[in-house]
Amino acid sequence: MAETPAEGLIHYIAPKGEYIPFLDDTDYIAKGLEWKLFTARSVKRELLYKSGSFQAKVKLAGYEQYGNGLDTVVVEFENGKLSCINPSYLKEMQSSSFGKELLSGPVSETSADSNDTDQVMEAPITENSDQPSEEEPKKAKTKTKKTTAKPKLDLPGEKVHFTATVKEFTAKMNHFTGEEDEVILLENVKVTTEPELTIGDAWCGYSKTLKKAELEEGDAIEFDGKVVDKKYNKEIRYKVNNPSKLVKKEE
Repeated sequence: MAETPAEGLIHYIAPKGEYIPFLDDTDYIAKGLEWKLFTARSVKRELLYKSGSFQAKVKLAGYEQYGNGLDTVVVEFENGKLSCINPSYLKEMQSSSFGKELLSGPVSETSADSNDTDQVMEAPITENSDQPSEEEPKKAKTKTKKTTAKPKLDLPGEKVHFTATVKEFTAKMNHFTGEEDEVILLENVKVTTEPELTIGDAWCGYSKTLKKAELEEGDAIEFDGKVVDKKYNKEIRYKVNNPSKLVKKEE
């Protein structure tokens, strides 16, 4: 059977000898959760394999295991061919921004395994080669932002008490479920238990508990929770997990 143009761009890495198939569905789910390819609430039977300007659907066929305890996933394409891939890299492929990064950004060490992939990613650079003056200022601005980045905070490891203001109700794409999760953006976030700490902007999931509080933008609140280093975007670096005992502060 002749290869389609898309198949011709795939760099297949065949398993070395016999690979380990999944024992049963329980084993399949356990390994998928271990590799963080899906969640227990949303078990995926098909995943995306992306390279350059195309993507294909694959199924998990099994894995190879080495003496260092690391696994290499074996995936099966729709044409029946098998290929090995690092589970972390396969996880990255499930992100909606993965293909855009390949087409518009520099080639990463992980994604530059084959000449075919490199050729696909060179095309956009050729098209924009007549606009070097616009690209250079952008790079300069990016470097400036990195040099002025805020230092990382020394976050408390335990649950603490916070005060904050509700800034905005929005959503964040969950790449594991393929759906958007409702979230709340917070500002003026402060840890009021000793030692006190000013967080600034943060975000948290809009849970059923928070919905019962009937919050509105601009509400001043206080609550218990745990702050972790998990970005919402470049500007909002910290997330509050499991907010509880929420109280609206009287104006």
